[in-house]
This record gives sequence, C-alpha cells and structure tokens, in this order.
Amino acid sequence: MNKQLVNFIVKKYLRFDKKNPFISISALLAFIGVAVGVMVLIITMAIMNGTQKEFENKLFIMNYPLSIYPKLQGAVNQELLDELEATFPNLQFSPYVSSQVIVQNADEMSGGVIFGVNQEKEAKINAIYAKAVENLSLEKYDLIVGQGIQNKLFASDGSKVTLYFTSLNPSGFSMMPKMKRFSMQGAFSSGLNAYDKAYMYTSIEALQTVLKRSKNEFDGIHIFSKEPFKDIKKLEETIGNYRVGIVGWWQQNGNFFAAMEMEKKALFVVLMLIILVASLNIISSLLMTVMSRRKEIALLLSMGASSKEVKQIFLKIGITIGFSGIIVGIGLGFFGIFLLDNFDIISLPADVYGTSKLPLELATLDFVSIVIGAVVIVFAASFYPAYKATHIDVIEVLRNE
Repeated sequence: MNKQLVNFIVKKYLRFDKKNPFISISALLAFIGVAVGVMVLIITMAIMNGTQKEFENKLFIMNYPLSIYPKLQGAVNQELLDELEATFPNLQFSPYVSSQVIVQNADEMSGGVIFGVNQEKEAKINAIYAKAVENLSLEKYDLIVGQGIQNKLFASDGSKVTLYFTSLNPSGFSMMPKMKRFSMQGAFSSGLNAYDKAYMYTSIEALQTVLKRSKNEFDGIHIFSKEPFKDIKKLEETIGNYRVGIVGWWQQNGNFFAAMEMEKKALFVVLMLIILVASLNIISSLLMTVMSRRKEIALLLSMGASSKEVKQIFLKIGITIGFSGIIVGIGLGFFGIFLLDNFDIISLPADVYGTSKLPLELATLDFVSIVIGAVVIVFAASFYPAYKATHIDVIEVLRNE
C-alpha cells in the first residue's frame, strides 16, 4: 500500500473546501460534537463517582464496614470479642450497647439513639467520634451528641441534660421511664443530618449500669476493615458457634447504592448518544466528500490505486476527525474537572449533600470505557463511507464526468 499517496490525499481532503464549504462545516461540527460528548461524559462520570464515594465515606464512618449482631437466643459477649481480637489482629473492633432515648435541656427536647462505647476503641474506627473526643478524657456519664441535637437543645459544652430511656422502672402502681442526668462534653458533625440529629455517644459502662446489663454482654460489635468483602467470609466462619450474625455496609444500604449505580449507567448510555449523534456528521461529511470526489476516486482506481488504498483514505479522514475530537474532549474534560475541583464554581447545600464542595473522582474503568466507546463509534461511522468509496463504477464515472 502506498502510504505517501494515502497521506497526501487525506491532507488534501481535510483542507477547507471552498467549492463545497458545507462538507468542511459538517466535518467541523462532527469534531466539535465528539469533543463535547467526551468532555461531558468525563465530567459527569467524575461527578457521579465522586458523589458515590462521598456517601460511601459518610456511611462507612457512621454505619461501619461490618457489624456483628445477636441472633435469636444468641449473645454478643466479651468471650466473642476476645476471640475475634486474637484471631484477626489486623481488624479493629468496638463493642457497643445502644438504646433509644429522649434528651432534655431546660424546656427543649430531642429524640435519638445513644451508643455506649469504649472511647479508645471507638476512636480507632470512627473518625468523626475521634475528632469530637480529641483531647477529652470522658467520665462515665459524659455525653457526645450530634451537632443537630446540640443546636436543637440550645446546649453548650458542660451542660447538664436529662436522658429518658425506653426501659421502664416500676414506681408504685405505675411504670416510669428510666432517666439519668448526663454531662454534655462535646458535639460531632458527620456532614449528614440523619446522623447529626439522632446519634449520641457515652461510655459503655454508663449504659450497662442504667439499663442493668451485664458488663460482659453487648448489643453488637462494630468492625473496621479495609477489605470488608473478603473479611466478612472469614469472620462468618469464626462466629458460627456464637449464634450471632454479621452484616456489611453494602447489605444495609444496598438499595441506595444500587440506585446510584443504575443512574450512573443510564447517564453513561444517554450521554454516549451525544457522540453517536456527532458521528452522524462524520458519516454525512464523508459521504458528501465521496460524492463530490467521485471523479478523483475513479481516476485513482483507473491509474492503479487499490480499493484498499481508497478505503484507507476515507477511513483515515473519518478517524482523524473523530480521534481529534476525542483527544480535545479528553483535554477539555480534565480541564473542566480541574476548574470544578479548585474553584468554587458550583456550591452545594452541605445539609443536603453532606459537603459544600462538588465531589469529583474519575475512575480509571469509566475513563477507559468512555474512550473505547467513543473510538468504536468513530470507527463504525468512518467505515461505511470508506466502504462506499470503493464501490464506484469507474467506467461510468469517467464516461459521464
């Protein structure tokens, strides 16, 4: 194949055609369309991934990667905790006791869930809690609450608040809810109102005393794992004799993340149609080029140029237009991510999304999928006009033109 001839003609046909300007305009529109499509896809996938990761991080902190809970007639106890810590030294464990409560400060009241935890162990697996208790040495009946609860109660650090528990105490002929005064020592902010307005933490000893629980029994164990999908299987084998169950974060929030993944795939398909529509301009531009250059193509074929060389000419033209658009689109996409990541162009309500900054993270798999999808569409759009160019009736064209 004569590559010099192919490249010479490709350069000639890519120049602006003054006789048929619409062909060049159509090619330019195809280039712009592909570039815009790739740019939009890259930015959109980065936003979708960033949003999903942001929610995962928030849920990891407050929901924990793995949690052990008691089954029917089963118990989560100190014996199980000791065995787990000995068997899995690479994991972090935090036992807890929990209860629903109503907290009161003066005339203000708020409901929520209180967790009794070991300060040292909980701080190792919960970054939000660790930040709230940093430099604090908590006493037995000290309390850490969500920022939303503190604001609702108009309380400050050091305030004495009363907690009403769902457990009841007999009092004469009536039953009264258990109550206890706690000292509010700090507040945490997870970035999600669902937790900041409902969660409270105290010492595990305090809840065991108030709820009259054994010091060796817990309501569950929170576990931090870097590879929860693998570790859950190993843990299931160890806890089999204790009549307890284990659940991962993906099982607790599976529907939410499944919906996000479906939305991401739907957006990918819809936005890929932008590139598909742009590729139609490549087809129309190449077909018009073939029609306007029929005489030149016929001459090339009559002078000894092979059908493969003619096909290569139009394939290269289409691929040059499309690939140029893809490269420019990639550049614009990363530039757009840079602008959104470093400048406050879009500001989100933090109480709704958990962050005021637009989260961005482009996954390698998504980037590769975008590039491969765009390349396939561009190549497919270039193939038909190239095929059409090789099926010109040389004798008839030369006779009539």
